[in-house]
Amino acid sequence: MEKLTVVTGVGVPLRRSNVDTDQIIPAVFLKRVTKSGFDDALFYAWRRDPDFVLNQEPYRSGKILVAGPDFGIGSSREHAVWALHDYGFRVVIAPRFADIFYGNTAKNGVLAAIMPMESIELLWKLLEEEPGREMTVDLGERTVTCGDVTLPFEVGDYVRWRLMNGYDDIDLTLRHEDDIVAYEKMRAEKFPFKPTTLPARHLPEEPVASAREPESDNWPGPLADRD
Repeated sequence: MEKLTVVTGVGVPLRRSNVDTDQIIPAVFLKRVTKSGFDDALFYAWRRDPDFVLNQEPYRSGKILVAGPDFGIGSSREHAVWALHDYGFRVVIAPRFADIFYGNTAKNGVLAAIMPMESIELLWKLLEEEPGREMTVDLGERTVTCGDVTLPFEVGDYVRWRLMNGYDDIDLTLRHEDDIVAYEKMRAEKFPFKPTTLPARHLPEEPVASAREPESDNWPGPLADRD
């Protein structure tokens, strides 16, 4: 998974609350068997409206979505995050997110940044005053900068650590590869009649982002950050 540290790009004001996953990507698109290519399905019904924000030229290349409260409610479909990511969004800012959607963002390289409603209203105002205005989201500092305004946002330590290092679930499993290899070796020797497991495949290594490592293997899960 790609690392996410600082994102700069066009901010898109989505003045809608209670956005459910079926509005983000209709169920008909869940029939596809790939994990990519869902950009055309994002907000499919709303994009039939010529006045919808993503149909306005200044916002077409948006990377940071600013929405109202309760974003990502409804079904647990991970495709909702895939569609946002495939379109180009790396950050979604809202006052509240559905828990399952929030967890899915962390696993797929999209930051769900939590900000109070008054901050959202200010960002909407700034983005609408100057359509196409760029914003900068700094995950390390936990800040959003839009014009001369810099605002803090909330994100759990665990989610921040995952995103800054680009760890999806497979990456987290492979952090214990030595233990897995040792177990598979013992299993093959003790139970030679059982099928063997193929060795792990690795992509070329990249430098690790400067995010805080967990102090132990008992690092809290994503929901622990949502007190």
